[in-house]
Amino acid sequence: MAEPYKYLITKRARQDLDSLPPAVRERVGRRLKFFIESGDPLRLATKLKDQRSGEYRFRAGAYRIIFDRKGRTLHILRVQHRRDVYRMR
Repeated sequence: MAEPYKYLITKRARQDLDSLPPAVRERVGRRLKFFIESGDPLRLATKLKDQRSGEYRFRAGAYRIIFDRKGRTLHILRVQHRRDVYRMR
């Protein structure tokens, strides 16, 4: 059996998570755990066309989890509301 996927939350993504209301933070955490434990989280992800913000995204309600994949580790880059996450600053 293949090695399970792991995830690493960047400092910026941690700041994003800390700024969310507790109920939303919990929902995002449950969704992330679901994706990681699915065995092949990339099957459930969407590959982004404009990869300046990241390679892939997961949906968690109205929030998006933006990440890059390096081997079997998902590097969580941003967690933001869908209206804000794709805006380049």
